[in-house]
Amino acid sequence: MAHETNGVKPTEAELTLLNILWKIGPATVRQVHAAVSETQKTGYTTVLKILQIMHDKSLVIRDETNRAHVYAAANSETHTQSSLIKDLITRAFGGSTSKLVMRALNENTSKQEIEDIRNLLNRLEKQD
Repeated sequence: MAHETNGVKPTEAELTLLNILWKIGPATVRQVHAAVSETQKTGYTTVLKILQIMHDKSLVIRDETNRAHVYAAANSETHTQSSLIKDLITRAFGGSTSKLVMRALNENTSKQEIEDIRNLLNRLEKQD
């Protein structure tokens, strides 16, 4: 179920924590800190503060029934990605999805990715 975020877009630091929560599921600050510390140096209190801000912004929900609060992403990864993509298309590509796709596709696109895109386009075409 998607929670209303009033158009709030997560910052890069917030996306890092959301990616952890999407990967491991609901977690305490200590668990999130341990996961983020595997790839970057971040203090425990920094993770706590970011999660508190994210809670205020409705990006995460917090279970306060235990001494150690448990945080979970308020929205699914797919929902958040869709929201970010829609915003990017509007702001950077004048609302044109095709301009976004044309810019995203380049010589670095693998044959497998091209095949996946072709399959998606075929499925979308059949839906019309």
